[in-house]
Amino acid sequence: MRQRLEGLEARHGLDTLTARSRQLVLGSYVLLLLLMLYRGVAVQSEAGHLGPLVAFVLPLVLFLPSILGRRPRGHAWLAFVSLLYFTQGVMVATLPGQGLRGLLEALVSLALFTGCMGYARFRSRQLRAA
Repeated sequence: MRQRLEGLEARHGLDTLTARSRQLVLGSYVLLLLLMLYRGVAVQSEAGHLGPLVAFVLPLVLFLPSILGRRPRGHAWLAFVSLLYFTQGVMVATLPGQGLRGLLEALVSLALFTGCMGYARFRSRQLRAA
């Protein structure tokens, strides 16, 4: 795996890979945040309080400074948190009538995981080279 990543870096360059992974992180982060807002509002209307909305959205919002600050370590931690959303999406996909929403949540969180891990690796290497 390491050889493949180093070959990828040699072919495309760290700047290009860092920019592409950053775009993937931003796009999937916004999509996952919107999905969680939608889900939180739907559950909140049934529950009657803000607890579900905060529980779905707060973990993502806590990583906003790391994303805006372009910190590789924050992206690595966000990758691990995105796996929780992936697990949740898979579980929601098994519920009757929720398959599409759960599958979408799982795919978006998987894209976030991939983008965050790529950004953490390529940006760290970029900073070490400078």
